Amino acid sequence: MPEWFLFLPQIKLRVEDIVERARVAEASGFDGIAFIDHLVAPGAEQLPLWEAMTVAAWVAARTERLRIGHLVLCDSFRHPAVLAKQAVTLQEASGGRFELGLGAGSVPHELAGFEITRERAAARRDRLRRSLELLHQYWGAPDTEGPVQVPPPSTPIPIVIGGTSAPMLDLVRGYAAWWNLPAPQLNRLAELLPEIGSARVSIQQMVGFVGHNRDAGEVRAQSSRRFGHMGEGLVAGDAAQLVAHFGDLVERGVERFYVWFTDFAAPRTLAEFGATVIREMPRV
Repeated sequence: MPEWFLFLPQIKLRVEDIVERARVAEASGFDGIAFIDHLVAPGAEQLPLWEAMTVAAWVAARTERLRIGHLVLCDSFRHPAVLAKQAVTLQEASGGRFELGLGAGSVPHELAGFEITRERAAARRDRLRRSLELLHQYWGAPDTEGPVQVPPPSTPIPIVIGGTSAPMLDLVRGYAAWWNLPAPQLNRLAELLPEIGSARVSIQQMVGFVGHNRDAGEVRAQSSRRFGHMGEGLVAGDAAQLVAHFGDLVERGVERFYVWFTDFAAPRTLAEFGATVIREMPRV
């Protein structure tokens, strides 16, 4: 069976709304939840946005089973020594439910505007590589030298890395438990699979869910208006169509789905999706 994560950008939602969605997702069969990591909402800077690690800790404290993560934390926002300590603390506090998604930063003007860094993409990727090396050192990896933090992780902290460039795929091969393919690049899955080493495959998928008593044409039109720019990364359909869609991706090697709903994960949508899609997926 594939794993199911709710991808929930913490934008324009009250903290209690985020917790409600997390709890409904947990009750509906989702395995985890993932947030974003920005200082302002990408493309919608006027909308409220909550800090990523704080939200993750808050949701971990109010759920029992959901794994907690991000797509993805921005390496430039946190010194690797601080991030290493945060990750171990959240992993321990959540009973081993934290996963560390980490990237080089995707919005250069955000980084520059808040005086985080003006480095170009290549330099940020180099910094990310060094951060990954240091995280393993701080966590007490046997093949590293230098300062070690105490306590080390009591259970392994899975690392999630996304991206499709050659330098990012090299980091996936070297450090990642999971490789995440962004939704708009779904058509590159077969091409990139041989490049990821032993990492397992996840896909971020935007979904327009045609639930019970919903008008299919209306849902598809609204989904297209909001997220049509995602191309193949957007799929709209009823439960049977989505079961077929995700089942095909499982056959192509995908082991986890980060589901991003076009209606911003209304609780009723999560509950019905769990009952009619997650629970109806064929076992392999």
